[in-house]
Amino acid sequence: MDLNNMRALVRCDLKDEDSSNYRWQDNEIDRAIQRAVAELSRQLPREMKSVVSTVNGSRDIDISALADRVTVDRVEFPAGEIPRRFQRFVVYANSITLTGDAGGNGDNCNIYWSKLHTLDNNTSTIPGYLEDVLALGAAAYAVLAQAQYRTDIAGIGGERADSDYQSWGEAMLKEFKSRLRRFGRERKLKQSTLYQGDNSE
Repeated sequence: MDLNNMRALVRCDLKDEDSSNYRWQDNEIDRAIQRAVAELSRQLPREMKSVVSTVNGSRDIDISALADRVTVDRVEFPAGEIPRRFQRFVVYANSITLTGDAGGNGDNCNIYWSKLHTLDNNTSTIPGYLEDVLALGAAAYAVLAQAQYRTDIAGIGGERADSDYQSWGEAMLKEFKSRLRRFGRERKLKQSTLYQGDNSE
């Protein structure tokens, strides 16, 4: 699923597939998709694991290389022990500071983190099971933008020119966010199961 395919899916949901008479231009659909990807990324970001070196004698770990970061979830240090050892830490800007007993010694640590999703003409990190959810959110944002436009031209279209679009968009947005919350709860449950029994510092 790339951006072109997602755009077509959104147009299908909007019943806007007549290319000779589009109600939404491609740039409007693309902007709505971007907004939906951003919202999905906040609720269901990509799960990542990166190996990062520590600095001998320092509690600070540089994470500037973790681009498009949403959260840092776990810091495993020392890395590779059984059971795994997860350290307490705080994040500020592009640095993690270990706040437990362990400090850096030059060895690597494992950073478990989450990042924004990507959807463009060539690449998608959206899982297949979330593509329809994303299309729903993008359609909602496109309809709400149209409702705002119709409000601005109410003098031409009448005082209630935006009402159907507004209610339609709000209903879809509510369903979109409800689905994200449901999948988000499942993700948190999976994470708690994944780390259960580990020795967290």
